[in-house]
Amino acid sequence: MILSKVRISTLYILLFCGLSLAALDINEDTYGGFSDLLSGIDPNAGLTAFPVLNVPIGGRSEGMAGAFTAVSDDISFIEYNPAGSSMLARSELAFFHNNWIADTNVEGAVYATRLGDLGLGAGGKWLYLPFTEYNIYGERASKGYYSEAVGVLNLSYNFLSGYYFSGISAGMNIKGAFRFVPDYSNDQGSIISGSGRSQSAAQVMADIGALTRFDLFKFYTARERNSSAALVVRNLGLPAKGDPLPTVATAGISYKPIRPLLFSFDFSFPINLQNPELSEKPYWAAGIAAELTPFLSMRTGALIKTGNVRFTLGSAISLDKVALDINYTVDLLTQLQPFNRLSIGVRLNLGDGGRGALSDEVDRLYLAGLDAYSKGNREEARYCWEEAVRLNPKFEPAREGLSVIVRAQAIEDRINEMEQLEF
Repeated sequence: MILSKVRISTLYILLFCGLSLAALDINEDTYGGFSDLLSGIDPNAGLTAFPVLNVPIGGRSEGMAGAFTAVSDDISFIEYNPAGSSMLARSELAFFHNNWIADTNVEGAVYATRLGDLGLGAGGKWLYLPFTEYNIYGERASKGYYSEAVGVLNLSYNFLSGYYFSGISAGMNIKGAFRFVPDYSNDQGSIISGSGRSQSAAQVMADIGALTRFDLFKFYTARERNSSAALVVRNLGLPAKGDPLPTVATAGISYKPIRPLLFSFDFSFPINLQNPELSEKPYWAAGIAAELTPFLSMRTGALIKTGNVRFTLGSAISLDKVALDINYTVDLLTQLQPFNRLSIGVRLNLGDGGRGALSDEVDRLYLAGLDAYSKGNREEARYCWEEAVRLNPKFEPAREGLSVIVRAQAIEDRINEMEQLEF
């Protein structure tokens, strides 16, 4: 059965990508037209350190072109909104591989979990590409790998959460980044000892974010909130080797009008903390995700940034304990070659820590209390609702039921007192 699902999903993916690429019909003329129309030139581009911070590791977020700040409902949150961990449905462990530009690759691993209203996460990614230097005679003078690595520790908390209001989550990422440059040669082709170390760098930075979810124009029945909004500032820190970090402030919204369809939009404002006048131009990203079957979902998106326009296509095959994410990116910053920008991610579902079973038991007790109350059995209703509140103190419908019982009992006692006085 699983093998059949995978085969069917693979056919869906190939068909979807083929039709989408055919619709784009990107040839040399089209490529140049898109670049001229949308890209333009940003004179302040490329002035920041650690490009790895701007390269996505993959996953659902990349399939939606990075329009994920307000979505943040799976482990991809760690790159887009640190507040997402305290609203995760389940614990996840994920591994990513992104075949970036030319010979550049990005590897990543992330773990995240939730303990009640507290979210925790940790992860890292590593960008590397071969470095080879030749002297004036065409002889190899130096070789090695240029690489950048980022480690992340995440903490978030969901404030004011309850049955009717999902709360406001606030989170922070503490990140450490390291850049390694191999030694290079002088004009005579001799390796300069320590030259690479002089260009290498290390820096500490932080992300801060907020996230809330709510219902708005909801055309389906479910307990999940269908809309969300978020604010995030990423890569706050001091310059590295005199170069500012790629600090960016982002506002995002997402909306799910019907159960299988999700829209998201991010607007980002880069900030050069060293010299605000040298900040890059604002940019935006939009994404769409659709659940075609219980085990297959598709997504697409566009990131419109001056000098760097991206279109993405992606899919996820979700089984019981594992999900496979595949994304293809058309990047108009580079020469277009068929399927030269693929990312693959594997997400492992580590369970919800018993939250689903607890929620089902609370629902059962609440419904049992309603049934008992409708039959006039207040004591049984009280017992059921007190148990529901004991299991989940934030389950407000059970508290409301207990309040009704208390008020009804108070009215009954008052009536009895009046009858005794008249007698």
